Amino acid sequence: MIAQTPTPPYYVVIFTSVKNEDDKGYSEMADFMDKLASQQDGFLGIETARNDLGITVSYWRDADAIKKWKAHTDHQMAQKKGKTDWYKQYKVRIAKVERDYDFGL
Repeated sequence: MIAQTPTPPYYVVIFTSVKNEDDKGYSEMADFMDKLASQQDGFLGIETARNDLGITVSYWRDADAIKKWKAHTDHQMAQKKGKTDWYKQYKVRIAKVERDYDFGL
């Protein structure tokens, strides 16, 4: 589902990843992180797609909200587990959205 975002400006975090073959516990943690993120002040929405390459895009009111989410204790635990158990590689990109438009929403 496409996230319904407010009128720009707002911020986006793009998390691109390649998982290890053994990803025991990953789906449960991903679901928990999605739920927890949605409860954070400044969270606007999330979109996720995964095949061989996974892309999760989360939307935030401002850069401060992103910093607070990154520092959240449970999120830090998931980040450590991702590095040790689940990901071969990943990249995080953070950007300010200055313009958006849509079709069919």
